[in-house]
Amino acid sequence: MEILYEDNHLIAVNKRVSDIVQADKTGDAPLSEAVKAYIKRKYNKPGEVFLGIPHRVDRPVSGVVVFARTSKALERLNKMFQEHDREIEKIYWAVVGNLPAAEEGTLVHYLTRNEEKNKTRALDSPRAGAKEALLDYKLINRGQRYYLLEIKLRTGRHHQIRCQLAKIGCPIKGDLKYGFPRSNEGGGIHLHARSLSFLHPIKQEPVTITATPPLEDNLWRFFYNNLEGRRR
Repeated sequence: MEILYEDNHLIAVNKRVSDIVQADKTGDAPLSEAVKAYIKRKYNKPGEVFLGIPHRVDRPVSGVVVFARTSKALERLNKMFQEHDREIEKIYWAVVGNLPAAEEGTLVHYLTRNEEKNKTRALDSPRAGAKEALLDYKLINRGQRYYLLEIKLRTGRHHQIRCQLAKIGCPIKGDLKYGFPRSNEGGGIHLHARSLSFLHPIKQEPVTITATPPLEDNLWRFFYNNLEGRRR
């Protein structure tokens, strides 16, 4: 488990593909329990360890997940995530097989969710019960067959990035649910929660937490090394 940030109020980890953040009907051990066990061991805490879950990242997605270590931090983080206000910024990386019509832009759709199929549909115009979804994207790297997009979420909806990119003809690599033709080995998709920036709920100081994508994956390693090479 890769710890990205830790203090008395918060702990953030780099979630692996296939980890579930919170227990679900699968019965698989969740990441939250692993984090609790880590805290209990490190600080020799007696009894039950408190750990709040202010947000979630889909199981097939990797990247930054933040947990609250105190109830006060949880309450304030919950408010920030629910309102998706200016105090919090989510950046994702997505690998797609098709180049968008424009290399950067803003996507605005209206999302409806099918609970039974656990799938979201993106509509071009408002409809009763649909929720507005906004994201900014830009092309930041390209390979021979795939393209790397950087996504800035402006709203937080179920499967938002996945269904909005699919709507414009750019499903994420490995995402069979949203139209990519082939699955990835291991069942993950090439979507990574790259960074999370927010005002610390207790210290009131700016915090930015960044996660490296899974470099054991050849495609992620290619894009990451390419970007790092440009910065040098």
